[in-house]
Amino acid sequence: MWGRHDPAVPVGVVDVGSNTVRLLVSHEGSSVLTRRAMLRLGAEVERHGAIGEAKLAEVSGTVGSFVAAARSIGVERIEVLVTSPGRQAANADELVERLAVAARAPVRVISAADEGRLAFFGALSATRGGGRKTVAVCDVGGGSAQVVVGTRRDGPAWVRSIDLGSMRLTSRLLPGDPPGTEAIAEARAEVERYLDGFAPPLPQAALAVGGSARAVGGVVGPKLGRSELEGAVELLAETQSDEIVGRYGVDPDRVRTLAAGAVILAAMQARLGVPLRTVRGGVREGAILELAERRAAA
Repeated sequence: MWGRHDPAVPVGVVDVGSNTVRLLVSHEGSSVLTRRAMLRLGAEVERHGAIGEAKLAEVSGTVGSFVAAARSIGVERIEVLVTSPGRQAANADELVERLAVAARAPVRVISAADEGRLAFFGALSATRGGGRKTVAVCDVGGGSAQVVVGTRRDGPAWVRSIDLGSMRLTSRLLPGDPPGTEAIAEARAEVERYLDGFAPPLPQAALAVGGSARAVGGVVGPKLGRSELEGAVELLAETQSDEIVGRYGVDPDRVRTLAAGAVILAAMQARLGVPLRTVRGGVREGAILELAERRAAA
């Protein structure tokens, strides 16, 4: 499909997160192949502290198949990124070793700061705006959440992360369907505890990336201001998952962690002081940009 020495051959990234494993292959800035599998590694880490053998085999097989699919369309350079499971699981080293064997490609556990940085560049790649405008990017994942503030011209200037995401918060405090107002109040208090001292510089605009933000946006719209997020939290507190799926078309794999994601997004938006706007760019898009730059420089 593409010549072996063509500098514009596609590049690929596999993102191993707490909720999902995703593949993105990009060619000259456009997505040409995507794959997704909901494996919920974060729930296993939250319950047991480590990833069990069955789940290790499942994630290794998934990553191997995703890499094979990428290589079948001409991808030569592909990288596997492991986010919060690689930072939180007691057997993270074993996870990395199994993925490296399955993928036959570089596997890298990225720090929370790097995860936020990649999300920042990926989000900005999906938007237009002035180079000097201060923008915040909020990325709520399954096992952690990041906020990055900076400009398009100068890059990130402020990066913070909390070790709590939608999957971890759901497993910990929101097991009910629906979770109910009392459980939501406990979840809010837990998020506030993690956000103690979390004081970002106030941006001129804010973007939200990741599956939680997109799913909440599917319920209340792409603008996630104070009233929209509070409305989402109240709705999700008292509405069963199957009704949310039927009414709003939310992915059934995502709906059970949606209330937790909305609670975290609401708390972060309150600190940023401006509405969040959902965009599709994120960690994978940022990693693709980084990988393409490294390839061009080689």
